[in-house]
Amino acid sequence: MTIQKSTHIRTRLLLLLLLLCSYATASAKWGEKVPNRQYADLKRWHWGFSVGTHIQDLAFTHSGLITEDGRQWQVEVPGFSPGFNATVLGDLCLHRYFNLRLSPGMYFGSKTVHMLDFNSGEKQMQDMKSALVVIPFDLKVSGDRLHNTRPYLTVGAMGVLDISKKRSDPIVTRNFDTMLTVGLGCDFYLPFFKLCPEIKFCFGLTDILKHDRPDLDENPATMQITQSLSKVKSNMVVLSFYFE
Repeated sequence: MTIQKSTHIRTRLLLLLLLLCSYATASAKWGEKVPNRQYADLKRWHWGFSVGTHIQDLAFTHSGLITEDGRQWQVEVPGFSPGFNATVLGDLCLHRYFNLRLSPGMYFGSKTVHMLDFNSGEKQMQDMKSALVVIPFDLKVSGDRLHNTRPYLTVGAMGVLDISKKRSDPIVTRNFDTMLTVGLGCDFYLPFFKLCPEIKFCFGLTDILKHDRPDLDENPATMQITQSLSKVKSNMVVLSFYFE
């Protein structure tokens, strides 16, 4: 269920971006004869900011633990709640087709984790809120400009620091994570600035589950849920609108 819903959301965001690019391409054929901001891409440095939305997901690897009383917990994130993100941007032009980008910012979001015991049918839920400080480094690879549009791809890495308060819940994640990112977008050259819608897929590289839980020493039933997982990795899909 989690994989299907995640795939549907990613597909919808990707289709939205492709529709915007198609509209821009069609407009380029019928629009103004004089391109906007003809020298914008010649600057060595330029600055900007972004706002957008994102969804957070967790990929669980189960340990197969069966407790002495016959419990076996299955953990998943069955649905997603869109979050809010805002960043600032610094862009360094390396070449006509290559730019190095740094876009630190904040991501605010939440996800609801469902925990189900197969044998008894007992179900628990945990609401996980997060306030993430992100520091993404991206290499932007642009295509040729077509009138007032220019498609591009990005690849990079992102450091993530979760500054939200942790509680004694069954699942507690570590504060720091590293993610691999892949994205695509399109530059729209408007009269006074560039508008750049971008979709980015972020894949966690480290196990963020906090295995050592001394806070649960007096609550073995909750600790069993933690022990039913061998690792947890984070994933995100981010839709951003850059103003440059």
